Amino acid sequence: MSAGDSERPARPLGWRGGEGVARTPPSRAARLPIVSVAAALAGLLSPGAAAAPPAVELEPFLANYCYDCHDSDVQKGGVSLEGLGGVGAENAELWTRVWEQVALAAMPPRDKKNQPSAGERLRISTWITGELETALADAGGFSTHRHPSKANHLPHELLFGAIPEGLAPTSTPARLWRVDPQEHLVRLNALINEEPEYNPNHPGLRARGDQIPWNTLGEVKVYYGLDRINSWVGGSAAYVAAITGFPPVLSTAADHGLRSYPSLSSVNGAEATQIAQTAEDIVRYMALGPPGESWQFTDEPKKVQRPAKYQGVDIRGTIQSLTYQTEPTRPLTPVAELMEGEGVGGAELRAAVDFLFEALTFRPPTAEESATYCRIAEGAVAELGKEEGVILGLSSIFLDREALFRAELAERGSPDEHGRVMLQDWELALAVNAAFSYLPPNPDLRGAVLDGRMKDRDDVAREVARILGDPSIRKPRVLQFFREYFDYDRAGRICKDDAALSEATGGAPRDYVSDMFAMVQSTDRLVERILEEDRDVLRELLTTDRAVYRPRSDSLYYSTRENLRNPKPKPDPNNPKKKRQPTPEERGHTMLPKGEAIKVRVPGLRYYGGDADRTLTTLPEGQRMGILTHPSWLVSHSDAMDNHAIHRGKWILERLLGGAVPDVPITVDAQLPDEPQSTLRHRMRVTREAECWRCHQQMDPLGLPFEMYNHIGLYRVTEHGEPVDTGGGILHTGDPELDGPVTDALDMIARLAASERVEQVFVRHVFRFWIGRNETPEDAPVLQAAWRAYRESGGSMDALLTSLLTSDAFLYRRVER
Repeated sequence: MSAGDSERPARPLGWRGGEGVARTPPSRAARLPIVSVAAALAGLLSPGAAAAPPAVELEPFLANYCYDCHDSDVQKGGVSLEGLGGVGAENAELWTRVWEQVALAAMPPRDKKNQPSAGERLRISTWITGELETALADAGGFSTHRHPSKANHLPHELLFGAIPEGLAPTSTPARLWRVDPQEHLVRLNALINEEPEYNPNHPGLRARGDQIPWNTLGEVKVYYGLDRINSWVGGSAAYVAAITGFPPVLSTAADHGLRSYPSLSSVNGAEATQIAQTAEDIVRYMALGPPGESWQFTDEPKKVQRPAKYQGVDIRGTIQSLTYQTEPTRPLTPVAELMEGEGVGGAELRAAVDFLFEALTFRPPTAEESATYCRIAEGAVAELGKEEGVILGLSSIFLDREALFRAELAERGSPDEHGRVMLQDWELALAVNAAFSYLPPNPDLRGAVLDGRMKDRDDVAREVARILGDPSIRKPRVLQFFREYFDYDRAGRICKDDAALSEATGGAPRDYVSDMFAMVQSTDRLVERILEEDRDVLRELLTTDRAVYRPRSDSLYYSTRENLRNPKPKPDPNNPKKKRQPTPEERGHTMLPKGEAIKVRVPGLRYYGGDADRTLTTLPEGQRMGILTHPSWLVSHSDAMDNHAIHRGKWILERLLGGAVPDVPITVDAQLPDEPQSTLRHRMRVTREAECWRCHQQMDPLGLPFEMYNHIGLYRVTEHGEPVDTGGGILHTGDPELDGPVTDALDMIARLAASERVEQVFVRHVFRFWIGRNETPEDAPVLQAAWRAYRESGGSMDALLTSLLTSDAFLYRRVER
């Protein structure tokens, strides 16, 4: 990652240990092998089984459960498993399909009486994924089963059923975890901008350490010197164009679902180049302040006389269009002090290196690391001169491995009998810090490491309690979980067809995109308010009657579609020459009740930042309930033209019920008929075909109840002039009290919110996000303890996180010595 790495012991940059259950090396026979899973594993994963039961073999499994439909004679679906042979690159796609069908209990079909147990399914699916990893090691690799979207392939009953005797204690593989793009952006922003501290009187306002919010056009960007600018030439667009800045450099998947997994992210060459370029700009700004000519720095901007070369020249959108106050407002650090005077003193350079290293890596450098970066800077100064040399030399720290990755390698300590080492000192402190914060550890946590008080579980419990109990310590990672869990933050990114938008709203709203980004900010604030209350958090999020709302701008999206009107402008009684535009009430909008004033986070950018003032109000009874009926969630789970009942149903299946469906084969044309005058339910008739319905029967009945809203989130009672059909059902959950028909989305949400299984599935998602991997059977005690902590505390997110962050899964790393 940087020159400094050559001075350190070699450490893997992309190492990933196996995250599944230990397995015996598979046989590689040419014909279909008779493969045995270790007897100890069979006992481990079969609750109530004898200590050493007979090994389960693959051939008998196929003969008992698969050959009836998939032998060489029947070949249902064109698939024969008889004589298939071992797993190899040539048949990996078929074996992947077999794994998914077996793991998800899709095969044998549910109507077959002869079904394998959950333990049998797990043993066979574990063997298949292990073989796929081996077979594809030199052909791009196989890691599909480790993706968060595949975590539900592990049967729920193995995690929340009886815990087998002799279960091995859990741990997490040693690893490097790349920082989140938002965390990286906040780190860099802290170097150049003085953000406001937390204001307990307005807890929703943006504060130091919060994520960098979107502007009303959906752009996330760090700008230089916003609070120092005191005048500009031109309008709002010119103002924005004139201010230099940088967007997120690190990339992340734009998919639905959890995205912060170590196995999903790296830093590629293009990103490293961008980081280096951005680093030079940042260090230059830290050292010298904003770029500009002397006349641009004034406390009396109205008296500025621009040089003759700019007279009569259009300078709008250029840096010359800006003026700045004379006093600096950027953080003044040792980097600025280093640039004062003529030479480059050793003490001043060391102070700048040490400051920047800790600001970027969140820990002090070792003496060796500090000396290495000082030598790099000294060499650059000798070659380029002081200013350019210091800037280039210090920029190298931005590419240090630990400025981009958090190390969890557990290099100190001896492994126990299970190969586990507990994180200690800085690795442990930074893991705790990263569970909540995008900023370096605060003085208390930093001091705990330096005093030798970050060694054990009690130390972690103490620090977690302190962080959770202090609202001034910003916790953007908690909000990020709920964004990724609910996926409501995608609303502004769902582009809408103009004609479809106009039809859905009775006349296309002028500010649809900015409205959606503002609604995401509002949902963020509602989530945080419920977290502040910390009672029955999941149930409240699913069933709350509250919304954060902009009375004039949001009224359209909370309206009933059939009530909308489009009246013509009327003469303005105060000015007969003008026309008065109809009010929202005249347009038939639903005006929610006046409520409590509340603030939301907006960028510091003028004009394009948005309005921070909102109201906390109540939703129309009988029409909406909980976040799943807020326009931000409904739009996030729609497409350009219409609702997406399949996506909505898939979300319910995965996030609330813990189910999953196999990936759609590439040979399937997953398109609905293009019938603009037909209802979505009618167009979805094609999903009821035999080959499709096996999966769609799990999703469609969960998504169709949301047809009581259109694709912009408006409530409706008709579709194409016919009464809208909102019926659906909850099927095959394993909980008889949960299964059954539902009348509409509200009926379904109420039933789901009262379910213990839904709570348990929620705990599984919380585990994935904070532990950074999929569950394994060994995690059952951790998950059950976390669920009990949540239940016994009255649905406290703080209690749930405390349980997880003091668990073996969080504290221990599995290492190879």
